[in-house]
Amino acid sequence: MRACIPLVLAVLCSLAWAEDHKESEPLPQPEEETEEALTSNLYSAPTSCQGRCYEAFDKHHQCHCNARCQEFGNCCKDFESLCSDHEGFSHSSDAITKEEIQSISEKIYRADTNKAQKEDIILNSQNCISPSETRDQRDRCPKPLFTYVNEKLFSKPTYAAFINLLNNYQRATGHGEHFSAQELAEQDAFLREIMKTAVMKELYSFLHHQNRYGSEQEFIDDLKNMWFGLYSRGNEEGDSSGFEHVFSGEVKKGKVTGFHNWIRFYLEEKEGLVDYYSHIYDGPWDSYPDVLAMQFNWDGYYKEVGSAFIGSSPEFEFALYSLCFIARPGKVCQLSLGGYPLAVRTYTWDKSTYGNGKKHIATAYIVSSA
Repeated sequence: MRACIPLVLAVLCSLAWAEDHKESEPLPQPEEETEEALTSNLYSAPTSCQGRCYEAFDKHHQCHCNARCQEFGNCCKDFESLCSDHEGFSHSSDAITKEEIQSISEKIYRADTNKAQKEDIILNSQNCISPSETRDQRDRCPKPLFTYVNEKLFSKPTYAAFINLLNNYQRATGHGEHFSAQELAEQDAFLREIMKTAVMKELYSFLHHQNRYGSEQEFIDDLKNMWFGLYSRGNEEGDSSGFEHVFSGEVKKGKVTGFHNWIRFYLEEKEGLVDYYSHIYDGPWDSYPDVLAMQFNWDGYYKEVGSAFIGSSPEFEFALYSLCFIARPGKVCQLSLGGYPLAVRTYTWDKSTYGNGKKHIATAYIVSSA
């Protein structure tokens, strides 16, 4: 599959790729950057090292928690108290490099044996539009995005466990989430199933080697808090989580936010709840997983730009987003998949923490590709 027009690449690839931030400032990303990252009451410039110990330098931060902040005299006031040990974080000597992230992402890509094969999905991407047209809210595609999906995929343990989670949430923010014992058990079942896969074993082995986790159980417990821990996006306590936002989707202020999963999209489209409008980007991969950036209506609410992997297994997406959040929290994370570069952006939830100052994941999504 190929990108539809050069202009799309100009928008999607406009981020500053160098970690030292010496390149030019990135252009705003459609919708997610403006709706979420720039919402001041949700994401503010960090002034603490909570959840940031030995992160990469970011010139936009008011104070710093990187390995050399003491040398330059620009550490946050709580650097010494929070970053004196490595519980949950790495020492500066263990900082994860861009090359290491690209290497492990390639290993995860090769390990995804549960992904869809070419014959498992027939996609009808239809009309490609320019980025300037994404706010028009016009349905330019008369047919569904998915012509065919081999639903035998959904009987695989990780797919089945993932799908069980999707109906556990209220999509409107501002309404508190309350999990039953069965729903909590479904979260554990999902984590248990994905940890059996080669994909997650690769990720854990890498992070263990990087001194991020001392045991597999510590890793699993952190994933549960990171993704399923509740926090408040609206006026109600505990109305959102990283998993709900990224994979299931939410509606806030009359717009769709999150909703970055192809399985969720297919199931909702099959029920007549999603109406595919158009796309602005179709990735370079000639097999699955691929990437599509699209516009759609979700039961009366519009998504201006929703990027998603297509044909990937649940564990593949969960692993890559987790990798990026752990290695580059609140930043652009540069991956490599099948020889093609891909950038994922994550945001931390700065209003609440768990454990030793760790933060929940607020969102993760694809921002650029080759």
